[in-house]
Amino acid sequence: MFDFDLIIIGAGINGAGVARDAAMRGLKVLLLDKGDVGSGTSSWSTRLIHGGLRYLEHGELGLVRESLRERETLLRIAPHLVRPLPFLLPIYKNARRGPFLLRLGMITYDLLSLGKSLPRYQMLSTQEALARAPGLNKESLLGAALYYDAQVQFAERLVVENVLSAIEHGAQVLTYTRVSEFIVENDRLVGVQLDDCDGGHRNATAPVIINAAGPWVDQVLAGIDHAPRLIGGTKGSHIVVPRFAGAPSTAIYIEAKIDERPFFVIPWNGNYLIGTTDRRYEDDLDDVRIDENEVEYLLSETNAVFPSANLQREDILYTYAGVRTLPFTKETDEQSITRRHFIRPHPRFNNLLSLVGGKLTTYRSLAEQTTDLVFTKIGRTSPSCQTGQVKLGGSSVTSNMESLTTRLHRIYGGRESAVMELAGTKPELAEVFDAETGAIAAEVVYAFEQEFAATLDDCMMRRTMVGLNSTCGINAVEKAGSIAKKHLGWSGSRATGEVEAYRKEVGRRMGKLERVNGGKGERGKG
Repeated sequence: MFDFDLIIIGAGINGAGVARDAAMRGLKVLLLDKGDVGSGTSSWSTRLIHGGLRYLEHGELGLVRESLRERETLLRIAPHLVRPLPFLLPIYKNARRGPFLLRLGMITYDLLSLGKSLPRYQMLSTQEALARAPGLNKESLLGAALYYDAQVQFAERLVVENVLSAIEHGAQVLTYTRVSEFIVENDRLVGVQLDDCDGGHRNATAPVIINAAGPWVDQVLAGIDHAPRLIGGTKGSHIVVPRFAGAPSTAIYIEAKIDERPFFVIPWNGNYLIGTTDRRYEDDLDDVRIDENEVEYLLSETNAVFPSANLQREDILYTYAGVRTLPFTKETDEQSITRRHFIRPHPRFNNLLSLVGGKLTTYRSLAEQTTDLVFTKIGRTSPSCQTGQVKLGGSSVTSNMESLTTRLHRIYGGRESAVMELAGTKPELAEVFDAETGAIAAEVVYAFEQEFAATLDDCMMRRTMVGLNSTCGINAVEKAGSIAKKHLGWSGSRATGEVEAYRKEVGRRMGKLERVNGGKGERGKG
């Protein structure tokens, strides 16, 4: 007898997607994570839902086709989170990707996404390109390609929505819980020993265990014999800056001068997201930060594309970096490492499956493939997958789209009505606690009572999204702590401790100074 049908280690986007699919098909699921849901790689991407235009260069037509299909699916099942985004791809003389190659790529991209809801590509003249982005460097500009992909502004919420859906279908979720040991009986893997942050221990058993720990996949497997190395991740770093001189109104996809690697300048959350880098990473996975060379690289390449920007280090609002869950390979060119996903059974215990690779765009199809395999492993007939048809819970249509609820809808979708209902119970819960985003006190309470937030970091960074404002939420965290103290029964010492822990974590993780000056956070130093 088993406690569960399936145990999933890691509550990033892949683990959350598997939990939702498996629970919707009737399996008894346990999803756990050593931190909060979506607090790892899922939070540190470029926040795009895209077909992978550059993957065409490496001949990965299957991956592009799958990505384009999944892009369309996510636009349909999570329209409050995933939205169309136009991209301008400037073409410069002597660039490695010239007009002919880009046009060929655009044609192929369109052919692989027949029946899509987004507009077809256009090739623009120099004048047309400058009309759309006047700040572009005019020197040697031949024109541009205009095409559409999609953006998930708050990838964290996409993870949360999948977990909430899994819970609604019966899954159990344990955050801040580590796997300390695998349980083996009669040479069979039957479960895991769990340690929570309060020092508690428990065992959980299941016929199938999924290792969806992202960059930590190999660390999880370190507790069991005969595990080959599976992950060879690369670091991707980003900077966030305010609007600058010549800033484009559309996303820009450009070829870097230094290494010819594509990078992005994207309007995002009222500011601009610039990235990403792609460098081998072998250091501490729990302390991934941008380095000086990456800061200089992103600033200099952006200034080369937008000469009037003159961006300096002091212009950076904050930074973030994460490690891609790429398969281990001896390939020396980071850009050539496949972005496909793989489901790897353990060589000794074939009921232990590790998820390797993948990206935000294709998480749902990876989850479908994984859940199909789980049913095969447990010898049961699988119901059909419904995750591509059933909208995520926050995607319900809402009719109230006035100024306040517009923001709430953008974050909570159909769940905005529950937030507004809570705000109506007490006048102070309708009060704004962050002037920049317009977030209201009810959101703090809702995060803990309805969305299993355990810390202020969970609340600010992955529920209310206030932690991604221009000061990383430092301007609002004390008010959030006061709200929790008043309405959630926190002691004064807990509220103070949570605020200080948040400040420390933001300073460590996002290159953000902890000081607050005149109500505004100081700009980070990279």
